[in-house]
Amino acid sequence: MQIDRLIQIVFLLLRHENITAKQLAEELCVSTRTIYRDINILSVAGIPITSQKGYGGGLSLLQGFSLDKSYFTQEEQSNIIQALQILKSSNYPDADKSLNKVAGLFSHTLQSEWLEIDFSYWGSPEKERNNITALERAIINKYVITFTYFNAELTITNQIVEPLKLVFKSHAWYLVAYSKRKNDIRTYKMSRIRELQITNELFERELPKDFSITPTYKEEYNTPIFILHFSEKIAYKVYDEFQEKYIKKLDDGTLEVTFRYQFSDWTFLYLLSFGEYVEIIEPVEARNILREKAQKILSMY
Repeated sequence: MQIDRLIQIVFLLLRHENITAKQLAEELCVSTRTIYRDINILSVAGIPITSQKGYGGGLSLLQGFSLDKSYFTQEEQSNIIQALQILKSSNYPDADKSLNKVAGLFSHTLQSEWLEIDFSYWGSPEKERNNITALERAIINKYVITFTYFNAELTITNQIVEPLKLVFKSHAWYLVAYSKRKNDIRTYKMSRIRELQITNELFERELPKDFSITPTYKEEYNTPIFILHFSEKIAYKVYDEFQEKYIKKLDDGTLEVTFRYQFSDWTFLYLLSFGEYVEIIEPVEARNILREKAQKILSMY
């Protein structure tokens, strides 16, 4: 729509001190002729746009022009800019466009460039970002979805769920949804979702207000307590992975970690990732399982 494009042009002019018609055309996916036509419309409407020809020339707003932004204090404006930067860094679709619009609305003099955050992992797939866009539509419009899922137990399942919420936690996106197979709310890691499809089936369920993606481990859950000894050579990784309250430094420099784990393939694959620098002290059964897995790896070489 033309009115939407006109607003975007104003935002881009607010964001950039100087921008060419060609750059605007590429950003808005239209021709330069259309841009010049829109500039004329904006000028007639009273937006003070100036044009300079030659090298370094382009389109700009008259110095001192800005939209009404008095509702937010300078500190609040900075906080909003930083929040959008973090959203952009999490690879949320079109967050960069929102950042440009809001930054332009507030003023391009805001000092927001001091902060750069990159949550993406090496090789972060475009497919995951496309899934986020599709899931946003499914959650808002309450459509049931289907997908293939690779879980932590190394099995592949076909899922039919009611999507309820997207959560960004610990460098990754997660989908919180009601599983029709399990008749319960489950959490799915986005990077493990494949063949996502939105159906025409609608649902009415809402996510409980007291729901938390972070599980609360309690004694009655009967989750085994692991005592792990880590070499001080990987102290940096231990402190990255565990909260300090779970870590105790022994006299010889060894780091002793006490934590609760399920007896699952995920647990032992995770512990194997520490290689020779971790030893399971307790429980004995877990020591035996890890030894068997290590022996299978050794037999391959």
